[in-house]
Amino acid sequence: MFFMVTLYLMKFSTDVLLISPVVMGVIFGVSRIWDAVTDPLAGYLSDRTNTEAGRRRPWIIASVPFICGTFYMMWNPAISLSETAMVFWMAAAVIMFYTCMTAFNVPHTSLGAELSTNYHERTRIFGLRHMIWNSGSLLALIAMHQLIVQDDPRHVAFVITLIAGAVTAALIIWMFVTVSERPEYQGRGETNPFTAFSDVIKNKYALLLLVVFFIENLGAATIGILTPYVAEYVVERPEKTVIYILLYLLPSVLSVPLWVPLSRRIGKKAMWMLSMLLTGFGFGGMWFLEAGSDILISILAVICGLGAGSGAVVAPSIQSDVIDYDEYMTGKRKEGTYFATWNFVYKSATGITIMLTGFVLSASGFTPNQEQTELTKTALLTLYAIFPLVCYLVGAAIFSQFKLNEAAYQEIRDSLDAKTANRPEAGDGRDT
Repeated sequence: MFFMVTLYLMKFSTDVLLISPVVMGVIFGVSRIWDAVTDPLAGYLSDRTNTEAGRRRPWIIASVPFICGTFYMMWNPAISLSETAMVFWMAAAVIMFYTCMTAFNVPHTSLGAELSTNYHERTRIFGLRHMIWNSGSLLALIAMHQLIVQDDPRHVAFVITLIAGAVTAALIIWMFVTVSERPEYQGRGETNPFTAFSDVIKNKYALLLLVVFFIENLGAATIGILTPYVAEYVVERPEKTVIYILLYLLPSVLSVPLWVPLSRRIGKKAMWMLSMLLTGFGFGGMWFLEAGSDILISILAVICGLGAGSGAVVAPSIQSDVIDYDEYMTGKRKEGTYFATWNFVYKSATGITIMLTGFVLSASGFTPNQEQTELTKTALLTLYAIFPLVCYLVGAAIFSQFKLNEAAYQEIRDSLDAKTANRPEAGDGRDT
C-alpha cells in the first residue's frame, strides 16, 4: 500500500484523475505539515501505552481498518465528483492515509528496536525487515504495471485495493498474534511530552541523525516520485517503468545478506557513508539520460539500489543504538518518541520533494500525456539527478562527524545491563 502511494499516486492523479500537479503537490505537502502533529503524538502515546497486549501492538492492530479504508478512498474517487470535489476527496484521503500509517509504522518500527539489545543483531533484524518491506514493494510494482498497461486503470485500481486491503489486514493480525513485547520496557516512557521531545533534541547523536535523515530523504524521494515521469517523457519507454524500478528494488533486497556481515567488518558508520556515496553518484549519472537510454538507466538503477539497500540495513540499527544512549542519559525508554521524530523528518523531506516536483513541473510547462518541451525534460532531470546527488554528498559529509561506534556503545550497554540487574522489579517503571 505504502509503495503504491509513493510510486504512482502522483502520476495516477495527474494523468488519470486529471488533477493539477501543483494541487497534488500541495496535498502531499499539507499531509506532511499535519504529520508535525500526528507523528510526535503517536510516538509519545505509544511510549506511554500500558496494556496487557503491550504498548506497541494495540496501536498496530487498531490501525488495520483505517489503513485499508483510506487506501481504498485514494484510488477510487467517484467519477461523478466535480473538479473541486475531487480535489477535496483526494486531500482528505491522502491526509487520513498517512495519519493511519503513522499510527501503524511508529509503534511497529519502535517494536523492532526493542526486540534485541545486541549491537549487530539489530542490524540483522532491520536487514530482514528491509527485505520483507521491499518484497511488498515488488507486489506494488506488479499492481502499478497493471495500472499503466490496462485500458481501464480505474477498474484495475478498484480490484487492487480490495486485494491489498485483505492481504494487509491478514498480515497485521498475524503479526499481532505471534509477536510479543519485552515486559521490562512497559511503563518506562517519559510522562511529560515536552521533556520527551526535548530529550531528542538534546541527544547529540540523535540531532545529527535528524539532519542527515532530512537531507538524505530529500534526494531519495525522487526515485518513487519521478521515475514514471522520466521513463515516459525523457527515456520514452513508459512500458518499462516497472522494470527500471524493479532494477532498483531487487539489488536493494538481494544485497542485504552482503551488507549485514560487511557492517560487522567495517562498522555501521562506514557502511552508511558508503551507501550515501554510492546512491548519490548513481543518481547523478541520471543527468545523461535521453530518449532510448535503456541500458544507462538500468545500470544506474542497480547502483542506486545497492546503495539504498546498504543504508536501509544500518540506519535503523544505528537509530536503535542512539535510543539506548538516551536511556543511559535519562533512564527512560522512548523508542516511540525517537522513531516518530525520525519518521516525521523522513516524511517532511518526502513532502518537500513532492511539492517541489509539482511546482517545477508546472513552471516548466508540463502537460500530461503529451510530448514535453526541452525545458520540462531538463527540469525533470535536474530533480531526478542533480538534486539527489547534492543531497547525498552533503548528508555523507555531515554523517562523517558521528562518533557512536561499537566500543562506545558497548560501554553504554554494559552500564544499562548493570542497572537492569540491580532494579528491584524489572518493568515497574521506576528509575534507578
